[in-house]
Amino acid sequence: MDMEVTEIKRPNSFSNKSGKRPQVSKRYSRERCYSFGSRPSIEKLRDNFVDRPKMSFRVVRSSKFRHVYGQALKREQCYDNIRVSKSSWDSTFCAVNPKFLAIIVESAGGGAFIVLPHNKVGRIPADHPLVGGHKGPVLDIAWCPHNDNVIASGSEDCVVKVWQIPDGGISRTLTEPVVDLVYHQRRVGLVLWHPTAQNVLLTAGSDNQIAIWNVGTGEVLISLDCHPDLIYSACWNWTGSKLVTTCRDKKIRIIDPRKGEVESEAIAHEGSKASRAIFLKHGLVFTTGFSRMSERQYTLRTPDALNEPIVTVEIDTSNGVMFPLYDPDTNLIYLCGKGDSVIRYFEVTPEPPFVHYINTFQTPDPQRGIGMMPKRGCDVATCEISKFYRLNNSGLCQVVSMTVPRKSELFQEDLYPDTLSDEASLTADEWLSGEDAEPCTMSLKERALVVQGGYVSGRAQQLTVTKRTNALATGKDREKEKERERERRRDEEDKDNRSPTPRVDSHAGTPASATPPPTLNPLVEKQLSDLADEIRKLKSVVVKQENRIRALEATVKSLIPPIPSPAPDQPDHNHEENMAPDEV
Repeated sequence: MDMEVTEIKRPNSFSNKSGKRPQVSKRYSRERCYSFGSRPSIEKLRDNFVDRPKMSFRVVRSSKFRHVYGQALKREQCYDNIRVSKSSWDSTFCAVNPKFLAIIVESAGGGAFIVLPHNKVGRIPADHPLVGGHKGPVLDIAWCPHNDNVIASGSEDCVVKVWQIPDGGISRTLTEPVVDLVYHQRRVGLVLWHPTAQNVLLTAGSDNQIAIWNVGTGEVLISLDCHPDLIYSACWNWTGSKLVTTCRDKKIRIIDPRKGEVESEAIAHEGSKASRAIFLKHGLVFTTGFSRMSERQYTLRTPDALNEPIVTVEIDTSNGVMFPLYDPDTNLIYLCGKGDSVIRYFEVTPEPPFVHYINTFQTPDPQRGIGMMPKRGCDVATCEISKFYRLNNSGLCQVVSMTVPRKSELFQEDLYPDTLSDEASLTADEWLSGEDAEPCTMSLKERALVVQGGYVSGRAQQLTVTKRTNALATGKDREKEKERERERRRDEEDKDNRSPTPRVDSHAGTPASATPPPTLNPLVEKQLSDLADEIRKLKSVVVKQENRIRALEATVKSLIPPIPSPAPDQPDHNHEENMAPDEV
């Protein structure tokens, strides 16, 4: 018996009446997969970047900085026998520019730091001259970005000093600064130069005050009192119009310094240890700090949504404060922890996860401090994109070079876009009036001079300080200032009157002084004037001593009775002719 076998079809929710599976909308599925991209913070993050790369589905991320190679120079090419400061203040203790290396050192009887030219490598003598004019330990130093010969230092003596370093370094201990900036009531632990305005310096002290100075006049332009506790760090944005700070109250603040207003604030990190924040080139804010469980972490935020970090990553459980060092040309961030033996570096991109880990440079010794060379001081011939100066507890300043391996020996334009130059975009008065400008840039291909491994500015500027009349001074103070001005003018007139009369040249028939005198170096001229002042003081001391000796002689003569003269018939035994040869 033949039985007919029929196929029984069970109902399926994935099939329709025709038995075919409906086609799923690809557009709908993609929207479901990338729904997290609809957050406004991420969209604003992507808008902050000028070059928006296309969406890539590669497994390995394409980047020219994936193979950044770090190499430490040999010991004879580093700096040894340096007594690094043992202060517990959270500072890098080091500042570098294309001309000099400055390191805060231990000093008896006050605070000091050492300044070394880059060609003075090897073992540093123990009696090397220092820059030591502070009465307390130096806590922070910073080179002026617009003048490679000017450096500012803050100390526990509540004073900020600005120094002029001659080309070639100092030959004797420097104790006279160009200007003293006195405002803070407690120790000054932070000094920071403005990125675009000339001679504008920011200082922050333990009195919870921020002062913005015009170093050219030695006066305070702006004082900010918007922090309830100790200020850990401060950083300008790319144009110098905004300021980001971190405080002991765990908050991060974005401030308009010219208005003195806090635009936004939020909790940076929940940990109680020190945190730091920097502005990136495209306006984002990068912070480092500690979690509630004392784990080190970093975050990436947008200025208009500080409460919602875009990225929060925990690194490790070490207790050293991490210093973020930023390279705006390559968008690389280097994390260097105090007491760590590694340097981690990351790349910031507009695609998730936005902060990409690249690699770690490992060293055997922990670091006490670190300094980063500006891009115009790097060696473009070896594709060097950054250079670090690590301070070890053993007294060694180790030089670490970060390079991108390239086979070609030509100039790599993709690695070296136009970088920050040593020229200011604005004056202090222009910035104070409300003007903003992009920083001046330079091309390393056209202007870079490969001298000692990088670009070195050929012009040595002299910082001049012009004291202005204080509008808040009392009548007595004004009279004193006027009296000093009159004395100064009188001294100048006396110098002009003491100038010799010009001798007449018999050949030309014109005064010989008509030819312009040779111009002297301002530093040499200052030394000559100081020497003349010392000679003048010495002469006055000699005159006083002569008058004193004459007065004493007159007093002695008045106290001793006169010796009677001998009779005419008696020989004068006191005469030299009647005295014995051995009694003359």
